[in-house]
This record gives sequence, C-alpha cells and structure tokens, in this order.
Amino acid sequence: MLKVAIIGAGAISGAHISAYLAFPDRCQIVAVVDMYPEKAQKRMNEHGLKNAQAVADYKELLSQNIDVVSICTPPYTHAPIACDFLHAGTNVLVEKPMASSLEEADQMLKAAEQSGKFLSVVAQNRFTTPMMKLKGVLDSKLMGPIVHVQVDSFWWRGHNYYDLWWRGTWEKEGGGCTLNHAVHHIDAMLWMMGPPVELQAMMANTSHDNAEVEDISMAMLRFPGGALGMITSSVVHHGEEQQLIFQGKEARVSAPWKVVASTSRSNGFPEPNPELEQQIQQKADTLPDVIHVGHAGQVENVLNAIETGSPLLVDGRSGRNTLELIVGIYKSASTGEKVTFPLEAGDAFYTREGIMQHAVHFYEKKTAVENFEDLSITLGTQLESK
Repeated sequence: MLKVAIIGAGAISGAHISAYLAFPDRCQIVAVVDMYPEKAQKRMNEHGLKNAQAVADYKELLSQNIDVVSICTPPYTHAPIACDFLHAGTNVLVEKPMASSLEEADQMLKAAEQSGKFLSVVAQNRFTTPMMKLKGVLDSKLMGPIVHVQVDSFWWRGHNYYDLWWRGTWEKEGGGCTLNHAVHHIDAMLWMMGPPVELQAMMANTSHDNAEVEDISMAMLRFPGGALGMITSSVVHHGEEQQLIFQGKEARVSAPWKVVASTSRSNGFPEPNPELEQQIQQKADTLPDVIHVGHAGQVENVLNAIETGSPLLVDGRSGRNTLELIVGIYKSASTGEKVTFPLEAGDAFYTREGIMQHAVHFYEKKTAVENFEDLSITLGTQLESK
C-alpha cells in the first residue's frame, strides 16, 4: 500500500484526492498539508480521510517515508518542494505549470535524476478518450503530413480572480493565462506535434488591471518540417471553449472531434473525400476508451510506474518542454523579437529573476486576499464532440 501526501489544500487538491481514492487497494492518503491547517482539515473532512493528518509544514513529512506526493501549491513553490521530496526518496506528481522558470524546472529534473524517483507533471487532459483517440489518429498518418495546427485555449475569469495573493505576479504565479490555463492545450499540442523551432508572439492585459501578467496572448509557430501553428491563450473569452485543430495534407481532425477530408476537382477547388473520412473515423472508433479519466488516469499512470517501473506518459522532461514554449512566448511578446529554440541557461528569460526583470508588467497588483470562498472551479472541457 503506497503512502500518499497532498501538498496544498486549495481548489485543485480535491481533484487529486478523488483520483487517489479511486485506487483504494493500491494507495492511502496519510497527510494533507497546508499553511492553514484548518483548510487541510476541511479538505480531509470533505473526502472522509479519517486516517490522515493535517500538517502545516511539508518538511515534517520528509522523514516519514512517503511514497508519492501531489504538489498542489502556487507555481513558485513547486521546485523547492519537489526537490526536497525527491531527495528524500519520494516520487512526485506536480500540478501544472511544472515551475515558474526553466531554471527551476532543470533543478527538478536534476533532483529526479539523482534520486532515481519519478517526477510527473499534471496534464490531465491527455487522459481523456477524445485526446487519446486524436493522438492515435495523428500517429496513424492517415491525414498525411501536418501542415497547420491551431490551439484555442479560451477561458474567462472575472476581475477579482487576480485578487488572490499569489496570482497575477511574475514572481509567484510565473505568468498569466498562457502559463496557467493554456498550458494543458500546449502540452497536448507538443505531445502530438513535437516542438517548434521558432515563434513570434504578442500579448496584452485587456480586462484585469489588478495583475502584472497577460490575460490574452497569441503566438505564431514554425515547426521543423515547415508546418505553421497558432496558439491563442485567453481568460477574456466568454463561453470557455477550447479546441485543437490539426490540418494534414489529406484531411483535418480536431478536438472536439471533427473529421473533414477533401480532394481536388479538375480546377483545383475542393470536393469531399468521404472514403478517407470514413477510414479516419473507423480508425478513431477502433481505439479504446479511457477507463480512468483526467487526474485519476494520471494518478493510475504514476502508481503503475512506481509499482512496475513502467514509463510515465507525462514526465519531467515533457513538463519542461511545455514550459520552454511558454517562456518563449513571453520572451517574444515582451521583446518584440522572434524566438528560436532551445532556451537554455544564460538566456535572459531562463530564471525567475530574469522573467521578473524583462517581462512586460502591465499593471501593479494592488489587492491581495488570503483565501477565496471554497467554490467549485472550471477545469476545462473534455473536448468531446459538441
């Protein structure tokens, strides 16, 4: 029976607790940590964790032989907490984004390598049937080479969203909607498409004058094979619709699911290619459905890795790749320059201090509340067919 600790009792911690509780024969939550112990106790009560302890300081657990921790704290704390547990011999599942800088991400990767323990970064959208099927269809190459990818990460957050004490600052949150909302869809795009070689970006803060960071960004990408891409990240879009669209030379597929294939008439104009559409649809239909969805699916993947040594679907390197692309967007949008990859030590945007110094500060944060009322949060659509 693997011993689990939840670090941070904020809104997202409930998803982690529920995920571990889906595997009662394999793991047991023994502690919930929060700087406000009463908040940890409340979360434990909600989920019936009668045998767990509420802890104010995670360092109390470093000597207790915990098998795996879920880190659900603000981004700027991810690296020190993860490194401490990895060095203590504990496997780590850390919420997105992996860290608030590439320097911190590299520290986490080094700690995982030195300890021999697993480091996984939350990307729960991968563990859904639509995303797994989309990945399988793309891997089949039925669409031909990909020529364009479109990522629309559309969310909406009210003005007071950034009143929470750690949000809306380059120092503590590490960025705005690009880092903390679009991260899931950027991860999925990289999983399916691979990394770009260069990008050009713009960003703005149109609706949240209590935050230093952006509330909308747009990036144009170029991939090694010549394909182009577009990522829009936003917390100003009413309706919170997200989609990924992949255009191949022969057909288009997307999440939410849609398949369209065209062939050329004698004059070059399109006409439908129902045979290819049917072939792609049949491929999607033969792929299995995901049994454990979202956080539960990722927790299962981590438990399997710990128990059998099987590979992680989302490891630390994958988390760093996603962060690197996002940092590239911030660099290009702040400097007006085209950014080429990789971004490594010595780059002006490699450290948190460098980002704080060089990234655009749209507004100064003037409001800071300690806690919001404990309400439900939106985790994004499952990208099902509409």
